[in-house]
Amino acid sequence: MTDRTGDQQGRPCRGTPCGCPRWLKSRETLLYQGHADKIADELEKTARKGAVNAEQLNTAAGDFRTYHQRMNYLEMREEEWPIGSGMVESGAKQFKARFCGPGMRWSRQGAENLLPVRAAVLSGRFDQMWNAAKNLPPS
Repeated sequence: MTDRTGDQQGRPCRGTPCGCPRWLKSRETLLYQGHADKIADELEKTARKGAVNAEQLNTAAGDFRTYHQRMNYLEMREEEWPIGSGMVESGAKQFKARFCGPGMRWSRQGAENLLPVRAAVLSGRFDQMWNAAKNLPPS
């Protein structure tokens, strides 16, 4: 029997887009071990069997193959790199909060000019960046 969470063997759902939580969860370990190629193989195999969502499965398989180097989570974790987008999203919210306070209005050019300054302040490198900027030749 097939439902929205995958079939009883944990294969990608035949009748729904590839997004079945049970199937995805069961492949998480493979992905964290650096086996994006095995996931791509499985998606392509399911698509060849005539899955209703074959086009989506092939697209997903292509993405796993194309971006497999970016999915080397085991190596990244061993090198203590953060995995996930939480830190980046949090940083973007911090920038937005600093530029969208009450009464603040910026043109696109004005905001683009101030973003490097704000980044230098937040990273603790303002003095270094200021000294480098002072020594630039006039444009």
